[in-house]
Amino acid sequence: MASQSAPAPNQTGEAQGTAQVTGVVLDAQGNPVPAASVTLDAPGILGDRTATPASDGTFSFTAVPAGKFRLIVTAPDHANFASPEFFVRPGETIQAPKIALNIATTSSTTVFASPEQVAQAQIQEQEKQRVFGVFQNFYTSYIWKAEPMTAKQKYKLAFRTMGDPTTFVILAGVAGAEQYNNTYPGYGPGIEGYGKRYGAALADSVSSRIIGSAILPSVLHQDPRYFYQGSGSIPSRTWHAISSTLITRGDNGKSQFNYSRVLGNMAAGAIANTYHPESSRGAGLTFQTVGVTLATTAIGNLAREFILRHLEPSVPNFATGK
Repeated sequence: MASQSAPAPNQTGEAQGTAQVTGVVLDAQGNPVPAASVTLDAPGILGDRTATPASDGTFSFTAVPAGKFRLIVTAPDHANFASPEFFVRPGETIQAPKIALNIATTSSTTVFASPEQVAQAQIQEQEKQRVFGVFQNFYTSYIWKAEPMTAKQKYKLAFRTMGDPTTFVILAGVAGAEQYNNTYPGYGPGIEGYGKRYGAALADSVSSRIIGSAILPSVLHQDPRYFYQGSGSIPSRTWHAISSTLITRGDNGKSQFNYSRVLGNMAAGAIANTYHPESSRGAGLTFQTVGVTLATTAIGNLAREFILRHLEPSVPNFATGK
């Protein structure tokens, strides 16, 4: 357990607050750094707090008052690190991105993490999220105030998702269900029919993911992720999950209509008309498919909000949403 000094008073004279700041200090190879020291610095407030990371590199500051802070990390033979300033509000749990200390050169260097670097660290945590430790859940952010993704990061996450082995397993199940229910009868029965259904399901998934999670979010500056709320009443969380189907977060942090998802589904449906059986084509069927897809997304968001968080062993305890 990381040790820390006595809480510092805030500007109003309160000795303690209800917030918490946690993080992990590693070296460039991902190993804990012996003798590291973490300072929770509050500019203009006397009495900085320090902590010594635990053996796995984790540290925690509890009873943090509301205010503006930054983290300063020092360690023998390593370059100093100073985070950008961040705000702490009562009751919040702030998770700092992983801090990687570089070996010091002949002169001491203070490193500031850019927003893009912070976003990349958060995405790397997302890519560890697997339901039952198996099925990927890369598009859920358990950090409510996550940094916006760059266009490059949106594309990389889309391709990372499409190339994950579980994606192909899920699509195989979808094709099997379609075969059993004789969906798209124009594809026919048997192995040949199953192969056509699997190919169509793969094409549907690729076009929907690339357009709806990479191309349009990059062009329209929207975030393709679902942001886990995790707190509040059940009706509040339910409304958040359902409304997130049509409302998303812009890269500017403001709520926006989810043009990326809606237009992405419509575009993917239009493209599907070029390879689906002739009996399963047409504008009416395209809009019907879009409606079914949006309804399925809403159900998936409810699962993200109420179920999946408890089935993903890789999600750290500090990732509590809003």
